[in-house]
Amino acid sequence: MSSPQFDEIVFNEKKAKVYSFINDYDGYVPMKKNDIRDFMNVAMEERELFSKVVEELLKEGKIIETKKGKIQSTKKLNMETGTFVGNMRGFGFVVVDGEDSQDIFIPPDRTMGAMHKDRVLCKIVKPAKKDSRCEGEIIKIIERGKKEIVGRFEKSKGYGFVIPDEKKYAYDIFVSKDNSKGAETGHKVVVEITKWSENGRNPEGRIKEILGHINDPGVDILSVIKDYDIPVEFPPEVMDQIENIPDEVPEEDMKGREDLRDVLMVTIDGEDAKDLDDAVSLEVFDNFYRLGVHIADVTNYVKENSYLDKEALKRGTSVYIVDRVIPMLPHKLSNGICSLNPNVNRLALSCIMDINKSGEVKSYRIVESVIKTHRRLSYTVVEKVIKGIKDETTEEIKDVIPMLLKMDELRKILHQKRDKRGSINFDFPEAKILVDENGKPYDIVPREQNEATNLIEEFMLAANECVAEDAFWQNIPFVYRVHEAPDSEKLIKLSEFLSNFGLRIKGAKTEVHPNALAEILNGVKGKPE
Repeated sequence: MSSPQFDEIVFNEKKAKVYSFINDYDGYVPMKKNDIRDFMNVAMEERELFSKVVEELLKEGKIIETKKGKIQSTKKLNMETGTFVGNMRGFGFVVVDGEDSQDIFIPPDRTMGAMHKDRVLCKIVKPAKKDSRCEGEIIKIIERGKKEIVGRFEKSKGYGFVIPDEKKYAYDIFVSKDNSKGAETGHKVVVEITKWSENGRNPEGRIKEILGHINDPGVDILSVIKDYDIPVEFPPEVMDQIENIPDEVPEEDMKGREDLRDVLMVTIDGEDAKDLDDAVSLEVFDNFYRLGVHIADVTNYVKENSYLDKEALKRGTSVYIVDRVIPMLPHKLSNGICSLNPNVNRLALSCIMDINKSGEVKSYRIVESVIKTHRRLSYTVVEKVIKGIKDETTEEIKDVIPMLLKMDELRKILHQKRDKRGSINFDFPEAKILVDENGKPYDIVPREQNEATNLIEEFMLAANECVAEDAFWQNIPFVYRVHEAPDSEKLIKLSEFLSNFGLRIKGAKTEVHPNALAEILNGVKGKPE
């Protein structure tokens, strides 16, 4: 018999009410579950829901049941729930749920066999002092963090051990001969835990998969993929769903959309980009620019609550690893009908902005469109155009050069306007790892950061601001990326640090305008400090 399904909102409301009674009610004394139920006048038809609520609170570690069956709030018992961060030397720390307070130190003899990433309940045994953090002991392991671990197999007579790649595990995992799957010393493996650590003994496991020898090409990348549980294959139901998606956009899908196929537009990406998901266009008039930012309209193919939608939600994003991309959507979409390849019809969401010569967006439209990109460009070739370098690669794209030069003109205007507004540019260098045909790394170089990459950044920022503003005025639920004001304590520390270089932040010590920080950054540009 399956357990009943409860409305999530109602369930959460009841959970909050029961927890508030146990944790916040002044007159509460530890009592049994049925006594709480009677005290709160729970109706007969809600008793099953009440039991489920108590079960959930116990599971989350917010309440605890004593040996006599009485319920108490863990907060009142000086206990905290959180995630255990291990250390190879046996001790660890508990990062408390939803709090920025200092982590709780757990000595090696008080871990209760907890392993890295486990969710745990711990009791504070020593409060924090000025020179040391608070100390605790694990009371309960609420939920195991990882049941499968990637590591190197070491074979002995009749048994073996897996040494985890992640150095935060204090134990190697014991594997009997019957559970070794024929693994040899030096093999990279995925081991499934079958018995957790108890009384200082190593956990036990069985080899689930042999990835290859540690020296085999590509095994290191595969190990990272497995270690982070990144799903590579798509479930059969997702693949079944995309079978009927065409390779080209049919006429009926274009109906009702704004036709922008005659507008000159290009994609600008890195040379190794596989999926082209945004394009830009620019028309210049007497006293304003008409900038278009066009994003592939994935929603036309990924329908809400479909298998495809649920899988994309679970993945959250495409994952870029050294030598490959693991896409959020199957290749038929990400590299096919949702990729803005040149000279083919594609469905897009377009933000079309009229921007004056001072960089102010005077008006904008957000439309469902059908587009056709005219060129696929790389950052390298666009950079050459901006710098006036002429060679065979720029000769090939001479039809779009006038537009690119006007785009650079607009880029400078938008950048200048952001600077005046107090925008802070964090130009942190990013690294790119180069690998040969066998997947072996041979060099690490700085990732391209130039006028061409900045051009796309500026145009995307302009479009993002328009979309955010549009959602705000329409009162649509929306996810905003917000950069909060700096913490006042950190500002004071920064101010003290900068004074050593003879630098001063303009404004109050606890409150500062972004302009003041931007001035500091611009002032030290190119200097040793």
